[in-house]
Amino acid sequence: MMSTRNVWIICGIIVTIAIYWPTRHARRYDYIDLKDVYKELQFTNKLSHLRNCNYKDVILNNSDVEISEPKNYFTPEHGGVHKPNHCNPLIKVAVIVPYRNRSLQLETFLNYMHNFLQKQYLFYRIFIVNQVDSLPFNRAKMLNYGAKVAIDMDFPCLILHDVDLLPLNSGNIYGCVSKPRHMSSSVDTFRFNLPYLTLFGGVVAISSQHFRKINGLSNHFYGWGGEDDDFYKRLTINDLSPCRFTPVLSRYTMLFHKKEKASPNRYDNMEKSAVLHKSDGLSTLPSNYSIKMEKLYTLILAS
Repeated sequence: MMSTRNVWIICGIIVTIAIYWPTRHARRYDYIDLKDVYKELQFTNKLSHLRNCNYKDVILNNSDVEISEPKNYFTPEHGGVHKPNHCNPLIKVAVIVPYRNRSLQLETFLNYMHNFLQKQYLFYRIFIVNQVDSLPFNRAKMLNYGAKVAIDMDFPCLILHDVDLLPLNSGNIYGCVSKPRHMSSSVDTFRFNLPYLTLFGGVVAISSQHFRKINGLSNHFYGWGGEDDDFYKRLTINDLSPCRFTPVLSRYTMLFHKKEKASPNRYDNMEKSAVLHKSDGLSTLPSNYSIKMEKLYTLILAS
């Protein structure tokens, strides 16, 4: 009879194969090719009398970013806002990060992203949305708070960004296109494969106009899981088909973190999406939040 130890070894091998078997992932998907990315970008009105910043070269001169390289950047204005002083930025973007209790990751993220974003000649502000209550983490609700504040500050483009993901391609321009964009379609923890075609989480870009149209994300997803799939359903209900850039622009690394406990209610919440999305989201967000200007970011304290 097979020993218990051998049974566990065999089970481990089966699980590993199930996770990493190549055909398990959506290896082929439609994307915008490198040469077409620039013409898909949405630009803001001219903000200064300087010559326009050159985003075409940023994209076409795409290269790998070394995580270990020293990250030097100009100290942003208080609140984590920066714009280039040698050219006129045509991309004005809010980077919104839902957050709680990941101080080391936050330090790494801020150091890395200020360097990365400044090399793209953007007018940007980083928002950190800190959930301060004792309830399970509600990523979607924190993103709604960040989006509300960013929209009120007249940011036309929103980047919804997990704190544990860092972009690895310099040409992965942090701007919006005509459709909502799934930016992190090629993550190292999935061997740079897309896990499934309807994934719309991690890092996404969406215009403020589209975010308002879908009423943001649901406020009901406490605990891990489900809010990304609900987000995708909101897009499809409103005839907003997401897009992706070529994988050569979409590679990310995921910083190590402890896995969150899955929410037992996530499937029930997703079932209600089509019925409740107009009455659950950005329009029904509570007003119990405050804003503080920190050295490297705009802090939103919310519950």
